[in-house]
Amino acid sequence: MFSLERIETLEQIVKKSRFRAVARPIASEQDARDFLAAHADAGANHNCWAWRIGQSYRFNDDGEPSGTAGKPILQAIDGQSLDQVMVIVTRWFGGVLLGTGGLIRAYGGTAAACLKAASVVELVATVETTVQVSFSDLALVKARFAAAAGVRIANEEFVDSGACLTLSIPQAIVEEVSQTIADVTSGRVVVSVQPALP
Repeated sequence: MFSLERIETLEQIVKKSRFRAVARPIASEQDARDFLAAHADAGANHNCWAWRIGQSYRFNDDGEPSGTAGKPILQAIDGQSLDQVMVIVTRWFGGVLLGTGGLIRAYGGTAAACLKAASVVELVATVETTVQVSFSDLALVKARFAAAAGVRIANEEFVDSGACLTLSIPQAIVEEVSQTIADVTSGRVVVSVQPALP
C-alpha cells in the first residue's frame, strides 16, 4: 500500500463545469474533517469527497445523485492502492447536465488524475517496542539499529544502568533485528515485541 507524500491539486473542465481535486495524506478521521473544512469551497455547487484509512472509509455525494461522486472518488483511491488518503472534488456547474455516467466519469476521473500526478510513499507496517541497554552496549546497539533499514529510534531515555530505547521496526525484519542484537550483545539485550492486540 502507498500514501501521498504531500497535498496535490488538479483542475479540469468537463463540458463547461470546472472540477478541482485536492488530495492529501491523512492519519485520522479528525484529519479528514479538518481537511474538508479547510478546502471545501462554499461558493461551489458541490464539494464531494472520499477518504480511506485501512478498513475505514467514508464518502459523500454532497447533493449530486447518489453514487455519482463520492463512490467514484473512493474507487480512484482504491484503484491506485492508496491508504491514509482523502480526496475532495469540488464542482462549479457550467450549465451542461452531465447525466449519471458523465458525473461518475468526471468525479472519478478528476480524482484519479490528481492521484496519478501525486508523489507517493510506500506504507510499511511497523512494530513499536522498547529495549533496555547498558552503557557498555549502548554505542554498539545504536550502530546496529542505525544499520538496519527502516529501524528508527523514536526515543532514548537514560536511566542509572544505561538507556531505555523506544524503537519502530518494520514488521518484516523484526526477527532478523532481534537476532542480530542478541548475537552482538551475547544475549544481554533482548528485543521483545508484544503481539498486537486484536
